[in-house]
This record gives sequence, C-alpha cells and structure tokens, in this order.
Amino acid sequence: MISEVQIVDESSLGRYQSLAETSLAQYGGRYLARGGTTEVVEGARPAGQRVIVAEFASLERAHEWYASPEYAEALRVREHALDRRVTFVDGL
Repeated sequence: MISEVQIVDESSLGRYQSLAETSLAQYGGRYLARGGTTEVVEGARPAGQRVIVAEFASLERAHEWYASPEYAEALRVREHALDRRVTFVDGL
C-alpha cells in the first residue's frame, strides 16, 4: 500500500496514526516507510506531502484491512486529520 498524505489537522493526526497502526498490525501489515524524508527525483509532489508504504501478505489481505471494523474508526478520524491518495499495488 502506498499512501500519499497531506495533513489537514495536526491535533487529529496522532489519534489516526495510533488507530491505523494498531489495525494494520491486526491484519498482518507492517510499515516499510512512514513519513520519513523523501527525495523527489522525477516529477512533482506537493509541498509538505508525506509518503507511507505498508506491506501485507497479499492484496486480498490489504483489502480486508481497509474494509475492516478495526480500521473503520481510523477512517472516521482520517476525514478530519488528512487528505490522501491510497494505492494498493500487487507485489512480485
């Protein structure tokens, strides 16, 4: 999963991160990159945008997590905390 994030409300961000991290782990996901330094070498990325990369055992498992009741609360908080684009990519 690749998530490109623009923070809207810093005060809601911590709650979202906590809920997302807990639910992600419940579905076997793990973060590979989470808001670290990015270096755009081609194209453009909006200023202040963060990139998160997470890994799941399968594309199906990623979809299960995203639609799960455990992640639903995080999605409600996300509406206020950040704007983002999420992309699921099937691995090799």
